[in-house]
Parts: sequence; structure tokens; C-alpha cells
Amino acid sequence: MGKSMTKDDVFNKLKEILIAEFELDGEQIVPDAKLFEELGLDSIDAVDLIVKMKNYTVKKIEPDAFKEARTVQDVVEILFPLVKNK
Repeated sequence: MGKSMTKDDVFNKLKEILIAEFELDGEQIVPDAKLFEELGLDSIDAVDLIVKMKNYTVKKIEPDAFKEARTVQDVVEILFPLVKNK
């Protein structure tokens, strides 16, 4: 990854993980999709997702930061400042 990650890159990586690890339908994963109501994730899934995204971040992800996250875009906004920019 020679360039900085954009918010789109973060979204796409998140989408890849949601499809691969949580067996979600890619068409459901849009920025305003609600994590719990629409995608059916629970709090354990949310923590698992954070763990899987750690490979792409430089700063430690605080699980508390995700308490307010309700949509896929919320997660992107929380992760974006933490991603590795090489």
C-alpha cells in the first residue's frame, strides 16, 4: 500500500471483512446501513470487527469509541484517523 488510505479504502476494507467474516451480502453494506438493525451484528461482532481492522491501523482502537457507532459510515469515520498512511 504505497499511498494513504482514503475513507473509501477504509469503507471497502470494512466491507471485505463484513462479507468474508460475517457472511453478509455485499449489497447490504452501504455507508448508511445500520450495524445492528440492518446488518444483524451484535456487540460481540462489533468487537470482532475492531480486532480484524487492527491490521490496518497504527493507533490502538479503543472499543469505547465504537459505542456510539450505529452505521457503517460511523465505523469508517472512527477508523479513518487511525489507519496506516504510508
